Amino acid sequence: MINSLPGIKLFNLSGKTAIVTGGSKGLGLAMAAGLASAGANLLIVNRTERDGKIAAEEISKGFGVKALSFAADISKEEETNAMAAFAMEAFGSIDILINSAGINIRGAIDEVSLEDFNKVMAINVTGTWLCSRSVIPHMKDQKSGTIINLASTLGVVGLANRTPYTSSKGAIVQMTRALGLEMAEFNIKVNAICPGPFLTEMNIPVADDPATKQFIIGATALGRWGELKEIQGAAIFLASDAASYMTGSLLTVDGGWTAK
Repeated sequence: MINSLPGIKLFNLSGKTAIVTGGSKGLGLAMAAGLASAGANLLIVNRTERDGKIAAEEISKGFGVKALSFAADISKEEETNAMAAFAMEAFGSIDILINSAGINIRGAIDEVSLEDFNKVMAINVTGTWLCSRSVIPHMKDQKSGTIINLASTLGVVGLANRTPYTSSKGAIVQMTRALGLEMAEFNIKVNAICPGPFLTEMNIPVADDPATKQFIIGATALGRWGELKEIQGAAIFLASDAASYMTGSLLTVDGGWTAK
């Protein structure tokens, strides 16, 4: 019996096509590289054409997969629809979508402007919704698909002076659950990764602050920032057949923050 179980083969993504938004840097690039290492072809979606092209070329050379880039503002419906159409034309299928694009604007509620709040929601929430909405018709036609949303530890627990970001990531948590239920009958899985404090470009501005360093040590059980390589396993898992019985779920990669 055990010989009939697939084991490590479940993680093979050869022949699959993945779209990764925000895939030119930080967690997005790390996850894109992780999927490529498992055999997936990639479409890197980024607002800046140059950055996306550089990332796609690096992935293609590094892993021998087909990797292309597409410039888009994911808060605009016509651009996410164009993204999906480009992927279908270039690859013939859309098997995986990772909604990684996101921004963070910090500050007390009476210091952050409404414009800044709306900007965070437009990218983090509306962008995730639009990208998902754009690929779902193609996934329905295929009768399969996987959507991975980037939520956050701060979509599960609170933190002062982060109302725009925590509001957006809390919305992603609920969007993941609702969409997972909605898409189940079409064999489309929808899950979320909830990263904790990773030392990405988004966090570099506060990384050297002594109070921030002390907070990270106290908040996480492992007492440190996460490294980019430590997000790859979660992305490969959720993108693969190893997670075929998961939908509407949250996978927390936070150094033990939410366990405390």
